[in-house]
Amino acid sequence: MDHVKFTCMKDGDREDYEFLARHETEYTRGTAGRLLKALVELDESLSGYQITRLGHSLQSATRAWRDGADTDWVAATLLHDIGDIYAPCNHDEYAASILRPFIREQCSWVVEKHGDFQLVYYAHHVGADPDKREQYRGHPFFDDCAEFCERWDQSSFDPAYENLPLEFFAPMVEAVFARTPYDPAVLRPGERVPLTDPEVAARR
Repeated sequence: MDHVKFTCMKDGDREDYEFLARHETEYTRGTAGRLLKALVELDESLSGYQITRLGHSLQSATRAWRDGADTDWVAATLLHDIGDIYAPCNHDEYAASILRPFIREQCSWVVEKHGDFQLVYYAHHVGADPDKREQYRGHPFFDDCAEFCERWDQSSFDPAYENLPLEFFAPMVEAVFARTPYDPAVLRPGERVPLTDPEVAARR
């Protein structure tokens, strides 16, 4: 069987949909590779900074790694701007939707909201609301997002910073996207893990 028999979904039978399920499962296994390729393509997106968008992603993830962050934090940080090339108006939501089935809820929430939190640094220069993040005040992950932006995101546009290469992070991305989607043991709803771990950082 090379393709389904139907031309309208309602006409499909069990054989058709079992065939598609196998294909979709196999395709999902390639998600990490496609995302790593998309990171390279980020260099075709918004310019004007002192480093490229890929450079920003690598620098952010390197800072997270050197702070002792766990795999979920590092992968989320590496991919937090993956939407820049495809969804420049809501890149944060785009990235979060990709990550949400595979990482801790804490990390996907931070990625989803980081665009609003970043406004505190520059909104007053462009006529936007620097306090937009205040709508989330009291949320369990509010402080995590504020720290993410301060430590790893807004500070990672430095051409003098020596970041680790994409190849270093590839195994982490592959490990994250090899997980079972929406596994409660992975999502860990409501659970908070510190962004930094000084003991782990000292060994890296």
